[in-house]
Amino acid sequence: MPGFEIFGQEEREQVGDVLETGVLFRYGFDGARKDHWKAKTFETELAQRLGVSYAHLCASGTAALGTAMAACGVGAGDEVIVPPFTFVATVEAVLMAGAVPVFAEIDETLCLSPEAVEAALTPATKAVIPVHMCGSMARIDELKQLCDSKGLILLEDACQSVGATYQGDALGSFGKAGCFSFDPVKTITCGEGGAVITNDKDIYLAADAYADHGHDHIGTDRGAEDHLIIGTNYRISELNAAVGLAQLRKLDWILDTQRHNKAVIKEAITGVSGVAFRQLPDPAGDSATFLTFFMPDLDKARQAVAALSAAGVDGCFHWFDNNWHYIRKWNHFHSLKASARLAVEALPNIPDYNRIHLPQSDAIMQRAISMQIKLGWTPEQLEERARTTAKVLQDI
Repeated sequence: MPGFEIFGQEEREQVGDVLETGVLFRYGFDGARKDHWKAKTFETELAQRLGVSYAHLCASGTAALGTAMAACGVGAGDEVIVPPFTFVATVEAVLMAGAVPVFAEIDETLCLSPEAVEAALTPATKAVIPVHMCGSMARIDELKQLCDSKGLILLEDACQSVGATYQGDALGSFGKAGCFSFDPVKTITCGEGGAVITNDKDIYLAADAYADHGHDHIGTDRGAEDHLIIGTNYRISELNAAVGLAQLRKLDWILDTQRHNKAVIKEAITGVSGVAFRQLPDPAGDSATFLTFFMPDLDKARQAVAALSAAGVDGCFHWFDNNWHYIRKWNHFHSLKASARLAVEALPNIPDYNRIHLPQSDAIMQRAISMQIKLGWTPEQLEERARTTAKVLQDI
């Protein structure tokens, strides 16, 4: 991770196909494009690779989340349960839908705790968005069972976990819809891009329309298409899709490489006193984009990050002190600071986000450090990193 480490001739050839025709728009211009349909091909191959019926590409992972919520019927006033550990885009997408983010605790999977989700339910709860953080999975089987029993929409944010699985099934395929991001630092990248996957034809058709101003995409004359619903412009371009298509075809190699590299470092620090590892509901399904381990307490976690950096071990993240991925430092969100009044501010059921108290999540995130697993390490660099990491943690 990330995909930009392995740009090569494959990406150049796919982009060259698009530039040769001059058709950068994903729809229409059938004759001029010389049968190059990069977005459509990417969607077909992504659905096949993940074992689902449908995939729809969007301009970003955030756009995919907004599209999926709209397609699943999540909107104004609905409460949506989300975790406090996620990229802030998850919460932004809920707010932009006019829905109300409700936070539930995470557990040592670093994802939503099913028990905490159940405790957070109210009559206004419409959906649950587990976020499969850092390449691995939530307790998705239990969350699905809970949502099914309560009549709730399960919508998976798998933006960081393309290619990861649980018991052989792709993350993103358990809910009504699943979302992925292909931004510059994801496992595979389009530069900017995202996707919605689903096994439900009606949700797919709604997503396909919503992301393109409601177009039904029937026939070959775009100007004659009907409008199914009110939508927006969350389209991906053919240039972005071309890059992503080449990257998707490398996904198996990426996963194999990440898993090998992670295993080497994990083995080196296994047994270091005071160090424990993130819980993985299905270790075989981990995409291995990160190795996450726990230090005994907040002070030692901060010491470890500083010492690892000083020793040249880069790419180690202490999420508790991170500006973008943990709710503690989302000061703009706590006060709902926006350029204009948000729709949710007119709702009677909006929480006071300045008073959120999540002690279980705080206790976990204070101790958690995630090391990014890179694709480009040589065997020598990998061995040196493993030795250095082990020594630093032993000294602490």
